[in-house]
Amino acid sequence: MSDLDSNTLAENKVLILYMLNKINADITEANLFNIITSINDLNYFYFGQIFNDLVETRLVASYTKDTETVFKITTEGKNALSLTKDLLPGIVKLKADNLYKEKLIAMAEESSVVAEYIPKNETDYTIKCKIIENNQTIFEVSTFAGSRDNAKKIVDNWNQNAHTIFPKILDLLLQG
Repeated sequence: MSDLDSNTLAENKVLILYMLNKINADITEANLFNIITSINDLNYFYFGQIFNDLVETRLVASYTKDTETVFKITTEGKNALSLTKDLLPGIVKLKADNLYKEKLIAMAEESSVVAEYIPKNETDYTIKCKIIENNQTIFEVSTFAGSRDNAKKIVDNWNQNAHTIFPKILDLLLQG
Protein backbone atom coordinates (compact mmCIF):
# COMPACT_ATOMS: atom_id res chain seq x y z
CA MET A 1 0.00 0.00 0.00
CA SER A 2 1.37 3.39 -0.95
CA ASP A 3 1.71 6.29 1.46
CA LEU A 4 -1.14 8.08 -0.31
CA ASP A 5 -3.44 5.06 0.15
CA SER A 6 -2.55 4.60 3.82
CA ASN A 7 -2.93 8.36 4.45
CA THR A 8 -6.35 8.35 2.77
CA LEU A 9 -7.39 5.26 4.77
CA ALA A 10 -6.27 6.84 8.05
CA GLU A 11 -7.96 10.13 7.16
CA ASN A 12 -11.26 8.38 6.39
CA LYS A 13 -11.14 6.39 9.64
CA VAL A 14 -10.52 9.59 11.59
CA LEU A 15 -13.34 11.33 9.69
CA ILE A 16 -15.81 8.59 10.67
CA LEU A 17 -14.71 8.77 14.31
CA TYR A 18 -14.84 12.57 14.18
CA MET A 19 -18.43 12.52 12.91
CA LEU A 20 -19.58 9.84 15.36
CA ASN A 21 -18.08 11.88 18.20
CA LYS A 22 -19.74 15.05 16.92
CA ILE A 23 -23.14 13.36 16.47
CA ASN A 24 -22.92 11.79 19.94
CA ALA A 25 -26.10 9.74 19.37
CA ASP A 26 -27.14 6.40 17.95
CA ILE A 27 -26.99 6.31 14.15
CA THR A 28 -27.54 3.68 11.49
CA GLU A 29 -24.75 2.72 9.13
CA ALA A 30 -26.81 4.01 6.17
CA ASN A 31 -27.30 7.43 7.78
CA LEU A 32 -23.62 7.66 8.70
CA PHE A 33 -22.65 6.70 5.13
CA ASN A 34 -24.93 9.48 3.87
CA ILE A 35 -23.19 12.04 6.08
CA ILE A 36 -19.64 10.84 5.34
CA THR A 37 -20.14 10.79 1.56
CA SER A 38 -21.44 14.35 1.63
CA ILE A 39 -18.10 15.35 3.20
CA ASN A 40 -15.65 13.00 1.45
CA ASP A 41 -16.26 11.10 -1.79
CA LEU A 42 -16.23 7.40 -0.78
CA ASN A 43 -17.89 4.47 -2.45
CA TYR A 44 -20.10 2.23 -0.32
CA PHE A 45 -17.74 -0.78 -0.33
CA TYR A 46 -14.71 1.25 0.75
CA PHE A 47 -16.77 2.91 3.47
CA GLY A 48 -18.03 -0.53 4.57
CA GLN A 49 -14.48 -1.90 4.87
CA ILE A 50 -13.30 1.07 6.93
CA PHE A 51 -16.41 1.06 9.10
CA ASN A 52 -16.24 -2.70 9.78
CA ASP A 53 -12.61 -2.29 10.78
CA LEU A 54 -13.60 0.41 13.30
CA VAL A 55 -16.29 -1.89 14.73
CA GLU A 56 -13.94 -4.92 14.86
CA THR A 57 -11.28 -2.91 16.67
CA ARG A 58 -13.97 -1.73 19.12
CA LEU A 59 -13.57 1.95 18.31
CA VAL A 60 -17.24 1.90 17.30
CA ALA A 61 -19.91 -0.13 19.08
CA SER A 62 -23.02 -1.64 17.50
CA TYR A 63 -26.23 -2.73 19.15
CA THR A 64 -29.90 -3.24 18.36
CA LYS A 65 -32.41 -0.53 19.18
CA ASP A 66 -36.06 -0.88 18.14
CA THR A 67 -35.23 -3.77 15.74
CA GLU A 68 -32.54 -1.67 14.03
CA THR A 69 -28.76 -1.91 14.30
CA VAL A 70 -27.28 1.40 15.43
CA PHE A 71 -23.75 2.57 16.11
CA LYS A 72 -21.99 4.88 18.53
CA ILE A 73 -18.36 5.82 19.17
CA THR A 74 -16.81 4.01 22.15
CA THR A 75 -14.51 5.42 24.84
CA GLU A 76 -11.62 3.75 23.00
CA GLY A 77 -12.79 5.45 19.80
CA LYS A 78 -12.82 8.84 21.54
CA ASN A 79 -9.30 8.21 22.86
CA ALA A 80 -8.09 7.18 19.38
CA LEU A 81 -9.72 10.29 17.90
CA SER A 82 -7.99 12.61 20.35
CA LEU A 83 -4.64 11.08 19.32
CA THR A 84 -5.30 11.16 15.56
CA LYS A 85 -7.56 14.19 15.01
CA ASP A 86 -4.62 16.10 13.50
CA LEU A 87 -4.57 13.66 10.54
CA LEU A 88 -7.82 15.24 9.35
CA PRO A 89 -7.19 18.26 7.10
CA GLY A 90 -8.71 21.51 8.36
CA ILE A 91 -10.84 21.91 5.24
CA VAL A 92 -12.41 18.48 5.82
CA LYS A 93 -13.13 19.35 9.48
CA LEU A 94 -14.74 22.61 8.42
CA LYS A 95 -16.90 20.85 5.82
CA ALA A 96 -17.85 18.19 8.40
CA ASP A 97 -18.80 20.80 10.99
CA ASN A 98 -20.97 22.71 8.51
CA LEU A 99 -22.75 19.66 7.07
CA TYR A 100 -23.46 17.52 10.11
CA LYS A 101 -26.18 19.71 11.67
CA GLU A 102 -28.01 20.00 8.36
CA LYS A 103 -27.86 16.23 7.79
CA LEU A 104 -28.91 15.38 11.36
CA ILE A 105 -31.97 17.61 11.13
CA ALA A 106 -32.98 15.94 7.87
CA MET A 107 -32.46 12.45 9.35
CA ALA A 108 -34.42 13.33 12.49
CA GLU A 109 -37.37 14.46 10.40
CA GLU A 110 -37.10 11.37 8.23
CA SER A 111 -36.95 8.95 11.13
CA SER A 112 -39.67 10.57 13.22
CA VAL A 113 -42.46 8.50 11.63
CA VAL A 114 -42.06 4.73 11.86
CA ALA A 115 -44.43 1.93 10.88
CA GLU A 116 -43.94 -1.80 10.51
CA TYR A 117 -46.04 -4.92 10.25
CA ILE A 118 -45.17 -8.30 11.69
CA PRO A 119 -46.87 -11.48 10.45
CA LYS A 120 -48.37 -13.63 13.23
CA ASN A 121 -49.56 -16.25 10.74
CA GLU A 122 -50.90 -16.24 7.15
CA THR A 123 -53.96 -14.14 8.01
CA ASP A 124 -52.97 -12.10 11.08
CA TYR A 125 -50.55 -9.19 11.10
CA THR A 126 -49.57 -6.88 13.94
CA ILE A 127 -48.95 -3.29 12.89
CA LYS A 128 -46.95 -0.82 15.00
CA CYS A 129 -47.08 2.88 14.16
CA LYS A 130 -44.82 5.32 16.02
CA ILE A 131 -43.70 8.91 16.17
CA ILE A 132 -40.19 9.42 17.51
CA GLU A 133 -38.63 12.73 18.52
CA ASN A 134 -35.12 13.14 19.92
CA ASN A 135 -34.67 9.35 20.10
CA GLN A 136 -37.81 8.99 22.26
CA THR A 137 -41.10 7.42 21.25
CA ILE A 138 -43.74 10.07 21.87
CA PHE A 139 -46.64 8.11 20.33
CA GLU A 140 -47.13 4.44 19.55
CA VAL A 141 -50.18 2.47 18.51
CA SER A 142 -50.41 -1.24 17.80
CA THR A 143 -53.25 -2.88 15.88
CA PHE A 144 -54.11 -6.02 13.92
CA ALA A 145 -54.93 -6.59 10.26
CA GLY A 146 -56.53 -9.69 8.74
CA SER A 147 -54.46 -9.62 5.56
CA ARG A 148 -51.07 -8.62 4.27
CA ASP A 149 -52.69 -6.07 1.93
CA ASN A 150 -54.52 -4.36 4.81
CA ALA A 151 -51.35 -4.37 6.92
CA LYS A 152 -49.40 -2.77 4.06
CA LYS A 153 -52.16 -0.17 3.51
CA ILE A 154 -52.07 0.82 7.19
CA VAL A 155 -48.26 1.11 7.19
CA ASP A 156 -48.22 3.12 3.95
CA ASN A 157 -51.03 5.39 5.17
CA TRP A 158 -49.22 6.03 8.47
CA ASN A 159 -45.92 6.76 6.72
CA GLN A 160 -47.58 9.26 4.38
CA ASN A 161 -50.16 10.83 6.70
CA ALA A 162 -48.97 10.52 10.31
CA HIS A 163 -48.82 14.31 10.60
CA THR A 164 -52.62 14.48 10.13
CA ILE A 165 -53.60 11.13 11.70
CA PHE A 166 -51.74 11.68 14.99
CA PRO A 167 -53.50 14.98 15.91
CA LYS A 168 -56.90 13.38 15.13
CA ILE A 169 -56.16 10.42 17.43
CA LEU A 170 -54.94 12.79 20.13
CA ASP A 171 -58.13 14.89 19.82
CA LEU A 172 -60.29 11.77 20.13
CA LEU A 173 -58.36 10.63 23.21
CA LEU A 174 -58.72 14.06 24.83
CA GLN A 175 -62.50 14.30 24.24
CA GLY A 176 -63.40 12.71 27.61
